[in-house]
Amino acid sequence: MSEPAAANADVLPILLLNGPNLNTLGTREPTIYGSDTLADVVALAERTAAEVGYGLSAAQTNHEGQMIDWIHEAVGRISGIVINPAGWTHTSVALADALVVPGVPIMEVHISNVHKREAFRHHSYVSPLAEGVIAGYGIRGYEFAIRRLAEILG
Repeated sequence: MSEPAAANADVLPILLLNGPNLNTLGTREPTIYGSDTLADVVALAERTAAEVGYGLSAAQTNHEGQMIDWIHEAVGRISGIVINPAGWTHTSVALADALVVPGVPIMEVHISNVHKREAFRHHSYVSPLAEGVIAGYGIRGYEFAIRRLAEILG
């Protein structure tokens, strides 16, 4: 996980988590996911978090257990979570169970509009836990999610 970007030292950072295959952004199915890379996502998220007074700790993994460990380790160390669970959105009860542990607000983000895609993508184990779900806005969805999370956090 990256260290939080500089922000108000009295405010806990936002945790940005990206799930499997998001490390291939920019090359994987650009007609669906666009040409922006994961580095572009993180840079946009860091800028947005700083604008709203938060630091950002960002991480991506293709390993579900690693994601769950990061969530557990974040207890007491973060203000909220912005997560693109990617394929785990539709499959992982374990990830949903872990997201409850920190007890912070969650925003769910998807680059594509999952509701215009295959039927199996229409169900999310994360959405019932999230304050909001943003889908189909490309990487700008991360910006929207961080801004909304900051509003929720007050």
